[in-house]
Amino acid sequence: MIDARDTLGRHEILLIGANGFLGKVLLALLLARFPHFRHLHVVMRPKRRLSPQQRFEREVLASPPLEAVLERFGRSRIPERITVHAGDLGEPDCGLSEEALEALAGRVGLVINCAGLVEFFPPVDDSFATNVDGVEHVIGLVRRLGAKLLHVSTCFVCGEADGLIEESEPILGFYPRRKGPRDQGFRHDREIRYMRERIAEIYHAAGLNRGDRRPREITQKLSDLGLQRAYQWGWTNTYTYTKSLGEQLIAAEEDLEYAIVRPAIVEAALEFPLPGWVEGGRTAVPLVMMAMSGLRHWAVREDAPMEVVPVDLAVSAILIAGVMLLNGCAEQVYHVSTADVNPIYYGDLIRMLYREYRRRRRSGNGGFRLPVPPLGVRVLTPEEARRRGELQQKTITLLQQWATDTRRLMERNGLPGVQGVRRLATRLRQTGLRIMVRDQALDLYRPFMHDNRFIFESENIRAAWRRLREEDQRKLPWNPEQIDWRDYWINREVEGVRKWVRAESALGV
Repeated sequence: MIDARDTLGRHEILLIGANGFLGKVLLALLLARFPHFRHLHVVMRPKRRLSPQQRFEREVLASPPLEAVLERFGRSRIPERITVHAGDLGEPDCGLSEEALEALAGRVGLVINCAGLVEFFPPVDDSFATNVDGVEHVIGLVRRLGAKLLHVSTCFVCGEADGLIEESEPILGFYPRRKGPRDQGFRHDREIRYMRERIAEIYHAAGLNRGDRRPREITQKLSDLGLQRAYQWGWTNTYTYTKSLGEQLIAAEEDLEYAIVRPAIVEAALEFPLPGWVEGGRTAVPLVMMAMSGLRHWAVREDAPMEVVPVDLAVSAILIAGVMLLNGCAEQVYHVSTADVNPIYYGDLIRMLYREYRRRRRSGNGGFRLPVPPLGVRVLTPEEARRRGELQQKTITLLQQWATDTRRLMERNGLPGVQGVRRLATRLRQTGLRIMVRDQALDLYRPFMHDNRFIFESENIRAAWRRLREEDQRKLPWNPEQIDWRDYWINREVEGVRKWVRAESALGV
């Protein structure tokens, strides 16, 4: 049996990405359940006149996941247990000074890299800066420190898929349209070199240097380049393409002890640090907001499961894999997902959320019952959804033109009611914008909801969890088969979005 408490008490850890969604919960869990951990080093870069220490205190320690934990752990103990170092993922050795590198060499046993640009279609140089160049810098840092590397990636590096994705798929030379183990058509080093040359050409042709403010057309060219290259090889977006390149950089390193943790879609906490804790911008948030605004028409594949994992289970898995790595018994890849043992299918999910939307309408707002829309969700093909959106936009445009003509006629003839027509025109513009945002969001998620069917094998993390002592199993739970999905989506995700995201809720039409 592996003793997680003892392992974390003997080895110092360096964490990159502490100010992210995963990083905050990881830190909170470490403080709450393993308060006798040896020491944690956090890499932060200065920002907007804030020192790394100030950023850590404001963005991490003052965040909701840490507030309740710090009350029990004791804020005064933080300086003796956590050291913040100035650094930058975009620089060699992650920007740590020579003095810091010398002090940490031989002390840090494990580097956990939670950093990454989680954006589907960014300018490709931005995605490379974090997900590719940043990984190179992390590898250099790990080498300098003589440590082991736990790298957080994503399950969706698999690209296009239909069915079970195994953890044993080789990392090096992988691309989603690979025709078998003898297919040598993809080499990560060649691909990275090619893309860096193309990026440099775009900047040079525009008379710009990297880091200069980009005109909109250059930003679009860089976004199109990343998307074109990802689609060519079979990845669903620039994010998964660059994350796979980062993984291959790690796998190509000789004598590097590493483990790659691949979470599925990381969403609201099941229980820890707060039930439903979620930060804005999570993948499922726009979908939840549209569903809870009454959206009835969806282009989804009904038999495809939504591969989602609560953030507290994802963080448990990261620490479990880290403990295994420190004890020399880690697997190379850990999928962290739920559908292999407890799937929630898109068809069931959208109907469940629509029923909850109707229930809340019936219960009223402020004591008043609200009109309840008709029962039923309609599943469309992507083409049907596109035509429906175009028809709605055309109708809105015609109504806007009518409102404009009517207002002008009333103004010329001095007729009353001009302000009412203006208000109507404003509402029509807002409705048109909501329709556009909705359709863009649904198109963005189409590869996950309709075009592919993902089921990620997660046997490695299950086997690792079984190796822990019973006490550590309670502290680092991995029990996706016990999730009640209705309770999770209604009382965790929906309520978490309502409480924590604080975004416009009228996204769906």
